[in-house]
Parts: sequence; C-alpha cells; structure tokens
Amino acid sequence: MRRRGPFRFPDPAKAPRGGLVAVGGDLSVERLLEAYDTGIFPWYSDGEPVHWWSPDPRAVMDVQHLHVSSSLSRVLRQERFRVTWDHAFRQVMENCAAGRRDGTWITRDMLEAFCQLHRLGHARSIEVWQGGTLAGGLYGVKRGAAFMAESMFHTVTDTSKVALVAALRTLFGAGARLFDVQFLTPHLASMGAYTISRGEYLRRLTAAVGRDAKSFEFQARRRGEGH
Repeated sequence: MRRRGPFRFPDPAKAPRGGLVAVGGDLSVERLLEAYDTGIFPWYSDGEPVHWWSPDPRAVMDVQHLHVSSSLSRVLRQERFRVTWDHAFRQVMENCAAGRRDGTWITRDMLEAFCQLHRLGHARSIEVWQGGTLAGGLYGVKRGAAFMAESMFHTVTDTSKVALVAALRTLFGAGARLFDVQFLTPHLASMGAYTISRGEYLRRLTAAVGRDAKSFEFQARRRGEGH
C-alpha cells in the first residue's frame, strides 16, 4: 500500500492489552518513524501484512536496574572482545535473523527498511568482535534520547550480554532517557529488565523523543568506540 498524504496510527493507548494497533501499510521511513515516535513497532511473519504493536505492559531497562553477574563481570574485565558502534549494521541484522530457531520476523523487507533507517541515522547497531570476527551484537531505533532495541544475537558465549551491557552504559552515560526492549523474557529479566504500564511507557517516550539529541549523538558515537 503506497503512502498517500499524512499518515497517523490509531492511538496506541486505546489498543487492546495484547498490543495490536493496526494491520497493513508499508515499511517506509516516514511510517516507521511515526510508529516508533508513538510507541509502536512492526512485528509479523513473512507473507503476512505488516502488524503494528504497542503491548501493555512494556519491558524497559536502565543502568540502575542492570544486573551483571560475577561471571559476566569477569568477562568484561578481561577485555576479550572489542565493541564498536555502527560498523556492521546489516551483518548484525542478518545474524539476528539467522539465529532464531522458531523462525524470524526479520523479513527481507524488514532488513532493507531498517538498513535505510540506519543510512539516515535513525537506527544503530552495536557490534562485539572476537579478533576480526563478528561474534555478537544488537540493533535498534534511536529517536531523540530514546533507544528501542529490536533484537540481539551471539555466536560466542556471552557476546550478546556484552553488547547489551555496553549499549546500556554507553547510551545512558551519553544522556539516554529510555531503553525499550518491548517484551519481558526470562533472559532479559535476569539482566534487570522490568515492565511498566503502556501509559507510563508512552509518557516516558514522549519526553525522551522530544529531547535535543545533538550532544547525545556525538557522545554515543565516541563512547561506543571500543570496550
């Protein structure tokens, strides 16, 4: 479906608790930015129309609640891995898609749409390298002082955890106000993720997206270079 004229999603605050806001439309840059700015994200299977979601409750993370186990602390201190920002966005997405045993919602259309967001500076990746090999990472959408994490992967033990810890510390250290992880999984809960109501999430998002992000962007790029 081509985008014609101004487009607005239905109010996500009025969506069912399951979170389905709308079905259909495309993955144009304008539509994706409108979605993320209003607390909505695409999630669907290949061959289906695009499904747009804003679940209640919503899972978030911050450095105050971050839990780093003693074993992960040792890994971080040993500096076995090198961390970068935005060096291999497409590779991170491709690895996230390939690593899902239950199939993937990262369709080819999603891959190309998010790579376009990345080229325009709206999507970011963090990479974890072992030597010259990409061993883990995550990617997401950055809007103002908000970061909406989409997916992460690892091919070497602990590298997705290293990416998550580095992302949280870098972004909050540079002025982030919100780090969204969408759904609470046992893995994320073990690292300190927690849920807030959709109403509270939308309030935090509005405040974070509206922040001037120029210094945030500069610092995030600088602090993300290396581990």
